[in-house]
Amino acid sequence: MIANTLLRGLTAASISVFACDISSAVEKYPPVPMIDAASSFGYFYAGGHYVGDSGKQVMQGAMYVEVMQPRKVSQPYPLVLIHGAAQTATNWLGTPDGRKGWAQYFLERGYVVYMVDQPARGRSAWHPGIDGPIRNFPAPTLEKLFTAPSESGSWPQAKKHTQWPGDGPGNGHMGDPVFDAFYATQVEFLTSNAETQKLVQDAGAALLDRIGPAVLLTHSQSGPFGWLIADARPDLVKGIIAIEPSGPPFQDIIISDGKARAWGPTDIKLTYDPPVASPEEITVAQQEKPDGSDLFACWLQKEPARKLKNLSRIPILIVVSEASYHAVYDHCTAKYLSQAGAMVDFIRLEQVGIKGNGHMMMLEKNNLDVAQVLSNWTAKTIK
Repeated sequence: MIANTLLRGLTAASISVFACDISSAVEKYPPVPMIDAASSFGYFYAGGHYVGDSGKQVMQGAMYVEVMQPRKVSQPYPLVLIHGAAQTATNWLGTPDGRKGWAQYFLERGYVVYMVDQPARGRSAWHPGIDGPIRNFPAPTLEKLFTAPSESGSWPQAKKHTQWPGDGPGNGHMGDPVFDAFYATQVEFLTSNAETQKLVQDAGAALLDRIGPAVLLTHSQSGPFGWLIADARPDLVKGIIAIEPSGPPFQDIIISDGKARAWGPTDIKLTYDPPVASPEEITVAQQEKPDGSDLFACWLQKEPARKLKNLSRIPILIVVSEASYHAVYDHCTAKYLSQAGAMVDFIRLEQVGIKGNGHMMMLEKNNLDVAQVLSNWTAKTIK
């Protein structure tokens, strides 16, 4: 009796102390985003194969996949959300200041949502000596590119950035709780774009073989994955939403400068018609002048242009924000794909009344306004 009474008293005291700790934590840190629209949750791995000497085999290339199903499925095709460089599936679960993320938004609209960690990233195993070398983004790099570009961005549109969440003089910088919550999600990623693209193309094809037709939603580094997965499984990709896809074709700018993406929108082989055995067979020329002020002059094919035949029947949306470094060149990716026979819609967010966004628009203050643009497009376009 005495022992039970003492235990109850200690338990009550512990709960009281714990409640105080939670209260203090809530005041000090951003709230934890919760997902309450899912009726079921699961995970599995897609793709992968055994490599290594006999008795020492490991599985390379398997891709972690989370799946959430809403209480009522009302959309004909699921969404597959594929993150960009240094990111994982946490991109979609919530914002660093604790608000609703895109996963919750699309669940509420009746989509089954799949989210992946790229092979050799996050919960998808990276094997030293088998997978290639890895790198990361230092915090100051992300301050400049993503969270506080209006202060030090080296592209003309950077000064227009207003949507990173948080307040105060340290907003967007190390030491600010919202920035720190964001940077804690950043992980190492494969240095080689070509290796990354091949791994994701194989695992993405395996994923669609398992789940059936789907709409792909890509961001940044994963932009080429959409083109490559569709190239491998054109009948299973019902649409591609590319949020500021890696580009422009054939050349890097802003972050670095030089030749890149030898196959146009990708670093590895795409299916062209007439066929192309080597990327040197794709003859291109740069525009004599850009389409507008503060824009990059695009590299396009010389006419007659070869066609990307496996993308020709797939609706594509490319979205770019007002203040991102992608604002300088994402139109080039849209122009290149259109010239190659793809059905491309191109939206600059500021032209539909959504202003001030940077590259990480799925995390910013108006992230759900951006999601509404995507939802409207899919409702109108994907059949």
